[in-house]
Amino acid sequence: MPDGDTTQIYQDLMRFKPDGLTPNGWAMKAGVSRTVWSDMRRHGNPSRRTLEKLLTVAGSSLAEFEALRVGGHSEASAVTTGLADRSGSSWGAPRLTPLPLIATTLAGEWGDAKSHIELIELSTGEIIDRIPRPVSLAHDASAYAVTIVGDSMWPRFRPGRRVAVSPKAAAAIGDDVIVKLEDDTTEPSSISALIGELVRRTTEVVELRQFNPDKVFSVEAASVAGLEKVVGELI
Repeated sequence: MPDGDTTQIYQDLMRFKPDGLTPNGWAMKAGVSRTVWSDMRRHGNPSRRTLEKLLTVAGSSLAEFEALRVGGHSEASAVTTGLADRSGSSWGAPRLTPLPLIATTLAGEWGDAKSHIELIELSTGEIIDRIPRPVSLAHDASAYAVTIVGDSMWPRFRPGRRVAVSPKAAAAIGDDVIVKLEDDTTEPSSISALIGELVRRTTEVVELRQFNPDKVFSVEAASVAGLEKVVGELI
């Protein structure tokens, strides 16, 4: 059984740990920061680059690691349909309906001037690509993907990475979420939104945390049009 204090992906990765190195020593030799390493242990959302660094030091490869996690299936589509999620579910499954990638852009800062809280715009009417769907979202027709366009969630998510979002999944405290904002715009195909870690949610406010700069901020519940869980990074 997996250790209750660590994620499944961390447990799987430990099967590749080089002899003679502690887990922390392995991370240091691979050039993985303590923050990223700790985040992977607690949340299970490493980037592809982080895994590649660790597996290179271990004398292995990402393809070998993914093959292990999908149970040894040899089909290329099963290996490349990857999601580093917090649930510990296996990565990939062939022949799934592609996941729509929605156009995402930075839209300035939210709230007061110089708040350093990034506001993003989701162009819900503009699907710029369709990408392999993780098996964990096989039955979630509402799921979609977005590109991380700012650095407010670094080091958890690197700018340019793609993440999967599930409106259907229940979001708990500590999960990463996209908060869609009520908007008076007449353009129905786009919506303003915020991304952050869910800190607190009441009938009056939603509190989010961003990591760069590290701050917690509140959004009035009346201003929230929707709160959707970021289920993991696509690789």
